[in-house]
Amino acid sequence: MEVDFDKSPDGLVPAIVQDAVTKNVLMLGYMNKDALQKTLDTEKVTFFSRSKQRLWTKGETSGNFLDLVRIKADCDKDALLVEVNPNGPTCHTGTDTCWDEENSSSYGFLSQLEKVIQDRKENQEVQKSYVASLFQKGINKIAQKVGEEAVETVIEAKDDNDELFLNESADLLFHYLILLNAKGFQLDDIAQVLKDRHK
Repeated sequence: MEVDFDKSPDGLVPAIVQDAVTKNVLMLGYMNKDALQKTLDTEKVTFFSRSKQRLWTKGETSGNFLDLVRIKADCDKDALLVEVNPNGPTCHTGTDTCWDEENSSSYGFLSQLEKVIQDRKENQEVQKSYVASLFQKGINKIAQKVGEEAVETVIEAKDDNDELFLNESADLLFHYLILLNAKGFQLDDIAQVLKDRHK
């Protein structure tokens, strides 16, 4: 990996720290050649502290180390993307990130859909929605709908109509998210089971 430390008069390059799993940005630090080398040697992320004017391993005081997964230089070789597994909060204030954001997984639109489902569940009395009506009918009805959509998805999988198959798959996933919520779980819980099995 080539890094052009000479572009900066102080020999420092920005190091963007990203959670290797959630892909959330945790913090920004700076590295010189020695900090980069120590990070590679110890697999604990080390920066050059501009305030202390010395090498500083994140977590050396708090114990909240950043375990190195991989480092990549950008196209100009003057910035680093440091992917890590954090051990505890990253920010010195005690928050997950230096932007006071929770470091949780996001599944894009599916996470937005989970929030909508949760809102419909919490506001059943005022919502006149299909999701709210399912919650009002209870877990048996929700589970039944998942079963129906699963059968319909299997039937469409055996045919050649991709549009129908995708629509039934979407219905199945949608109702499964409702069932997960009704049982008090989220996609994160399922992802964790799959991760544990993967080990």
